[in-house]
Amino acid sequence: MSDSTTPQHELGSGFGARSTADDVLADIDLTGRLALVTGGYSGIGVETTRALAKAGARVVVPARRVGAARENLAGIDGVEVDELDLADLDSVRAFAERFLASGRTLDVVIDSAAVMACPETRVGPGWEAQFATNHLGHFALVNRLWPAIEPGGARVVAVSSAGHHRSPVRWDDVHWRHDYDKWEAYGQAKTANALFAVHLDRLGRDRGVRAFSLHPGGILTPLQRHLPKQEMVERGWIDDDGKPLHPEAFKTPQQGAATQVWAATSPQLNGMGGVYLEDCDIAEPAPADGSRVGVKEWAADPEQAARLWALSAELTGVDAFAA
Repeated sequence: MSDSTTPQHELGSGFGARSTADDVLADIDLTGRLALVTGGYSGIGVETTRALAKAGARVVVPARRVGAARENLAGIDGVEVDELDLADLDSVRAFAERFLASGRTLDVVIDSAAVMACPETRVGPGWEAQFATNHLGHFALVNRLWPAIEPGGARVVAVSSAGHHRSPVRWDDVHWRHDYDKWEAYGQAKTANALFAVHLDRLGRDRGVRAFSLHPGGILTPLQRHLPKQEMVERGWIDDDGKPLHPEAFKTPQQGAATQVWAATSPQLNGMGGVYLEDCDIAEPAPADGSRVGVKEWAADPEQAARLWALSAELTGVDAFAA
């Protein structure tokens, strides 16, 4: 489940669930660094972009809704927006080609864009939309951008979720052609995000590129766009007026952005990778009591990670590490 360089155990980082992205960057200067943040114009993505730019980084935000991205990011210096639809592999290829043609290198890639619990939706050649968008689109993007990912210090951060506890990869039906369940499909996609980081770290570490996955925490953001209000009421998240029933149970967007920013920049993680993080620290293995904390073994298994990589390369036709 881990190796000697990547223990899946807390470091005692000094940060926690209520730390913000600005908190974790307080002593870090990102001047001259280039970061790419998918989903960097919505929810915790905006706060991620804002915090990185405030610390001196230039931030590229690929966006499916370019106009909305420019509007949401107006006033943040050092940010550029380009078009990208992760559910469309032609769009992924076109974006990557434009970026590579610029001749620039990337110090940080944060795969933050996601869809959650959407009605059964098919994209591309009939792929289930959550697996396709959250995992396969990011898989293709990172592999196509690999020539630009700076050796000797770059980090790739895959934003997973405690939702990964809901489902391992369903090897016999990854596209949910039978018995679609929106929450289990989301869980599979988030498990895939974590496994992607496990194997990318294995492949990239000799080049000095490390990868991490994480749970950002529970945050009420536009990620809930596909959930009917009544379902969120029944889950005890909000009242009938749409107000959080237990505000203390949710992070603010600034707090929700903190763990991915910490993963991307913290010197405490130097020499490490392939681990799953939560609350600005390395997570512990999930306990056996069913509580959704820590990382499930199925989301940290190197053999399953290698199997998913091979399947993803086959499906997308992209593999930067193919012999």
